[in-house]
Amino acid sequence: MTETYLVERRENLIKLAAAQRAALAQNIEPWRIPLARVDQGLTALRAIKRNPVWIVGGVAVLTVLRPYRVMKWLRGGWVAWQMLRGLRRK
Repeated sequence: MTETYLVERRENLIKLAAAQRAALAQNIEPWRIPLARVDQGLTALRAIKRNPVWIVGGVAVLTVLRPYRVMKWLRGGWVAWQMLRGLRRK
């Protein structure tokens, strides 16, 4: 292999890598905001996991403010949980 061949091959590979990076950036762009929201949600879940008192406090506040709405949400959550358990068994 000659030195000029290696230089040309390197230049072509650099151009190809740049084109691939540009295509990847373009394809990923629509996912940027949804992935950022997922990341924020995971950060919130980690914070709650480190401080479970937040859950108890939040439920207590919601119960005091809107007991009917909380009970409605809990009932819906219970139904969803039961459905998921049933699907997992199958």
